[in-house]
Amino acid sequence: MELRNMEVLLEVVRQRGFTRAGAVLHLSQSAVSKAVRALEDEVGARLLVRTGRRVELTEAGRVVCARAEAVIGAVRALEEEVADVTALRRGRVRVGLPPMVGAAFFPAVLRAFRERYPGISLELREQGAREIEQAVSERALDVGVTLLPTDAERFEAFPFVRDELAAVVHPSHPLARARQVRLGELQTTPLVLYTRDFVLHARILEACRAQGFAPRIASESGQWDFLAAMVAVNMGAALLPRTVCRGLDRAVRTVRLVDPTIGWNLALIRRRGEHASEAARAFTDVTREVLGGSSAPGRR
Repeated sequence: MELRNMEVLLEVVRQRGFTRAGAVLHLSQSAVSKAVRALEDEVGARLLVRTGRRVELTEAGRVVCARAEAVIGAVRALEEEVADVTALRRGRVRVGLPPMVGAAFFPAVLRAFRERYPGISLELREQGAREIEQAVSERALDVGVTLLPTDAERFEAFPFVRDELAAVVHPSHPLARARQVRLGELQTTPLVLYTRDFVLHARILEACRAQGFAPRIASESGQWDFLAAMVAVNMGAALLPRTVCRGLDRAVRTVRLVDPTIGWNLALIRRRGEHASEAARAFTDVTREVLGGSSAPGRR
């Protein structure tokens, strides 16, 4: 059986559809369908069925997926061990970066890593922190960035940024000229929030509930610049890291958030208690070297 066809099947299951799997794998939908059909022909059974817009595994599909994960895991472990022996002259590292984090911090890291280890393939995946934690746990990623605190039993964490959220409001907002704002003062203002796959989505809602209110959500997005743009047209207020706020234009106002402060403390994570490839270790080391001790303005 073709290992690639097994990988395609597993990605279709993870993404719950052919189109999304193709986007992750950089394949056309027809190529994804062809790979799944080829695997079905090899095993002599149907592996997937469509239910509306989603696809689900058949009983045969569950058996094949379980075996495919074991086979792919064994092959990947072999590849990583061989890469270790070759002293980082070849290999790969799969890295998960939340969109906001990648743009703000990692260009310098990626450049330094590429200069130091030109033979190692860097596979980057942009996802929310929740999805990154899940992917690292399931061995779909070697390392990834998440928001602290994280599950210390599952992950080794290497902190590299300490920051806080600030309130971003329209210039006409009553608090636009305030030196600081309490979270409770925003309870009558609609919020534009991150999507639910971002850890900050739940973190902000929890903070609001602790202050005795449930915020009105005007809209959600996974892109910080789009959140800022919605504030600029007066759709509501946003809570963005101070690091990100430094790059916002004058169409919005940034006010320090207090009572409570909401931390935006970032760490690179990898699975705890397992052999980490030398490529993953090298990426961790370069990240800590380039970003170690980073903090928002005023927090050094």
